[in-house]
Amino acid sequence: MSVRIQHADFDLSTEVAKLRANQPAVGAVVSFIGTVRDMNDGSSVASMALEHYPGMTEKALEQILEQARARWDLIDALVIHRVGPLQPQEQIVLVAVSAAHRGEAFASCEFIMDYLKTEAPFWKQEQTPQGARWVDARSTDTTALDKWTASAAVSAAPESSASASTASAVRTGCAA
Repeated sequence: MSVRIQHADFDLSTEVAKLRANQPAVGAVVSFIGTVRDMNDGSSVASMALEHYPGMTEKALEQILEQARARWDLIDALVIHRVGPLQPQEQIVLVAVSAAHRGEAFASCEFIMDYLKTEAPFWKQEQTPQGARWVDARSTDTTALDKWTASAAVSAAPESSASASTASAVRTGCAA
C-alpha cells in the first residue's frame, strides 16, 4: 500500500502493472482517475492549483488506506495525488486497488475516493473568469461518505439470522 504526492503526471498502465507485479493472487484491479474539469458550479475553469501540507497529507492518505485494508481483504492499494498548477483534462488523482475478488476491489476503491474527497487535507483553487476561488467539498461528497459510516454501524451490530444476509449485502455495497 503506497501513497505518493507529486507534481508530475502518472501513467495508469505503468502504475497498474506495478500494483499487479509478482502478485498471482490478484483476481481484480479497480482504478479511478480524477481529472480537472473545464466547468464547475456554472463557471468555466481555466486552471486549478492544488496545495497540501507535506507530511500531514501523506499521513492522512495512509490512514485512509489502512481503514480500507481493515474493511476489505486487499492485496494492495495505491493513491497518487498531484499538486501544483493543473489545466483542464489533466489527471489529478489515481486510486488503484487489487484484491482477489472484484467486489472487494470495487467497494474499497470507492471508499478510498469518498474519503479522499472529504477527509484529505488538500486545498483547491480554481481560476475562473470571475477570479480565483477556493473549492469546498460538495454536499454530495459528504453524503457519499455517510454511507460508509452507516455500513460500519451495520457491521458492528449483532445480526439475527433473518437479517444476516441483508447486513452482509449492505456491507459489500450490493442490493439484497
